[in-house]
Amino acid sequence: MKTEILYGIHSVREALSAGRRHLIELYIEPGRSTSARLRGILETAEARGTTIREAGASQLAALAGSAAHQGVALRASGYPFLDLAAVMDDAGPATSEPMLALDSIVDPHNLGAVLRSALGAGVAAVLIPKDRSAPPTPVVSKISAGALEHIRLVQVSNLVRSLELLKSRGRWVTGLDRHALDTIFSADLTLPLVLVIGGEGRGLRALVRKTCDLMLSIPQSGPLDSLNASVAAAVALYEIRRQRAAARRPPEAGPADDR
Repeated sequence: MKTEILYGIHSVREALSAGRRHLIELYIEPGRSTSARLRGILETAEARGTTIREAGASQLAALAGSAAHQGVALRASGYPFLDLAAVMDDAGPATSEPMLALDSIVDPHNLGAVLRSALGAGVAAVLIPKDRSAPPTPVVSKISAGALEHIRLVQVSNLVRSLELLKSRGRWVTGLDRHALDTIFSADLTLPLVLVIGGEGRGLRALVRKTCDLMLSIPQSGPLDSLNASVAAAVALYEIRRQRAAARRPPEAGPADDR
């Protein structure tokens, strides 16, 4: 079984909480167990029957490949991707939650930030291509503050084919492009959607763009002409969430008719 080392309080805590990985060993720095956050991690690990070992700061840094371990690391099985067919069955076209597809996001920091926003915005699932994408590494888990451990992440061999499949199941594929005439604030985002975010610098690939049913922009002012991919994803996802919440809200009662 392939294993990897998760590190940092949020990443380790959420991996233990999510229960999606096979847990091997928890490593904790001596004297750090008095910390409330680390004590909670220890209690969860003990309840899960995980082996617990002490490891000094330098040993933890060597295990994690980073000094930013915050006194704790976890050896666990590799990331458990979900199957697209199962995700589509669970998140049918009538669902209120959007899906998210990431085209060529290769920076693990961007991927981690996008996944953190996606989890907070209630995204049903996130699709990433097998090639031309940052993989879900421990770095991504840490940057996402552990959101990676809970998000429904699907790795697909062909993103265009997967988007076409989602379209056949009743979803509208919507791409973000800073040059699009229509904006996220003028479009109806209450439809069953797959939001597609392009990679750093180059945006959406031509075939992915051609697959989109509509292209939308985020209005901006100032001298810069584009947003970071993770920021753009957060803005668009929360506009989708806002519109859907407004659509579900019952109309306010008008003043009583005294006639």
